[in-house]
Amino acid sequence: MTLLHTTRVRRRPLGVAVAAAGLLATLLAAGPAVATPDPGDVATGGKVSSSQAADTRSAIASGEIPGVDEVVHSDNIEHLTNIPKDALAGTNSDLAFQGKYAFAGNYDGFRIFDISDPRDPKTVAQVLCPGSQNDISVSGNLLFLSTDSSRSDNSCNSVSQPATEKSSWEGMKIFDISDKRSPKYVAAVETACGSHTHTLVPERRNVYIYVSSYAPNAAFPDCRPPHDGISVIKVPRKAPEKAAIVNFPVLFPGEGPDGGGNPGSPTNPGVSKTTGCHDITVLPSRDLAAGACMGDGILFDIEDPEHPRVIDQVQDNVNFAFWHSATFNQRADKVVFTDELGGGGAATCNAGIGPNRGADGIYDIVGKGDRRKLVFRSYYKIDRHQADTENCVAHNGSLIPVKGRDIMVQAWYQGGVSVWDFTNSSKPKEIAYFERGPLSETTITTGGAWSAYYYNGYIYSNDIAKGFDVLKISDRRTDPGRRVQVHELNVQTQPDYFND
Repeated sequence: MTLLHTTRVRRRPLGVAVAAAGLLATLLAAGPAVATPDPGDVATGGKVSSSQAADTRSAIASGEIPGVDEVVHSDNIEHLTNIPKDALAGTNSDLAFQGKYAFAGNYDGFRIFDISDPRDPKTVAQVLCPGSQNDISVSGNLLFLSTDSSRSDNSCNSVSQPATEKSSWEGMKIFDISDKRSPKYVAAVETACGSHTHTLVPERRNVYIYVSSYAPNAAFPDCRPPHDGISVIKVPRKAPEKAAIVNFPVLFPGEGPDGGGNPGSPTNPGVSKTTGCHDITVLPSRDLAAGACMGDGILFDIEDPEHPRVIDQVQDNVNFAFWHSATFNQRADKVVFTDELGGGGAATCNAGIGPNRGADGIYDIVGKGDRRKLVFRSYYKIDRHQADTENCVAHNGSLIPVKGRDIMVQAWYQGGVSVWDFTNSSKPKEIAYFERGPLSETTITTGGAWSAYYYNGYIYSNDIAKGFDVLKISDRRTDPGRRVQVHELNVQTQPDYFND
């Protein structure tokens, strides 16, 4: 595949903006946006209108957007390699890192890469263990895998079954990865409402897991509203088979059947009702955590990891549909929250949707101790408009460790990978990007970068459809990050890059 070096900004014709405005109305009328719970839903899509398809072809022909599968990037990004999917044919999901290894989640299991040579990663193992999303993290000799789909049992041979079955299982799986070529499944913990994502709070003897899950509908008997907390699992490092739930802290206390979270539609049209959290990011060095919880963003204290305490709770009922994930800056005086408008399966990076929806929200943390507050400053969204056949919205990213600056890399599904600077909370700006053209000119099929993370000098991205990408950025603003080396990285467990 030819690499095209370009710095052009993609712009869309007015006609597409009108069509996109119609899509926004549809999203609002449909109510809460939810992340895709089952692998089958991810691959589904649908044909766009004939006028939208014609407009996409016209935009490709005129060079306004790349052609189908064409790779484009800014001059300061180099695409080192792509490793296509192999034995695990499902949807690629999240990433974790340890030493010379990258661990790539997939709805069918997980894959381990040796990345000692980032230009030529080698597959070390592929483990078949179906169960969406297979959100993944590692700590020492342990690997953790989330299951958020109804399975017949907790084994890696389980099959999908209706959530109403009494034997249905969802929760956390734990593997021993002391031998990277032969991971061993050692334990499982069932959790209410399953485990959509999870976050590690590692200690010397134990690993605590914050399990995020939410209730998309009433079909799941164990997660009907009010599902207003998180499961806390304690895993002894030397005896992971003894892993167990030690607490279920309620994060949204309140009266009534829905608890104290955002009531969502119709009270707040187009906003998700809060029935749990989608993702939590912890900053252990500061005893802080930020939760992206459907209709709410929260800041909480984790000094006692078994008993987290909420400090502040915020909502954005104008522009945020679904609070999806969070990232602290290094000084812990800012949080970037993402809005996964449309659940990740819709085309929302266009003029019709605009710059403030399906975007990042940048919040300053002001005050001290329990008086700390989240104060909104601005939105950030890529301005390279995508085709109506490209699912695109803010998704998973990480800091690039540059002292004195706030820079992160972020995945935008088929919007690709964006590197952007939010040192000035009110004036964020993009400084580099990488993306592919649409998967199709006529059908919206979910694809693109699920995660894009910076690890020891390189950017690694797990593309839903295309596989594992390795990028290198060369820019005076990000180059100092290469000097910072860490042994382990789970992005939702943010390291203190300059004090560890």
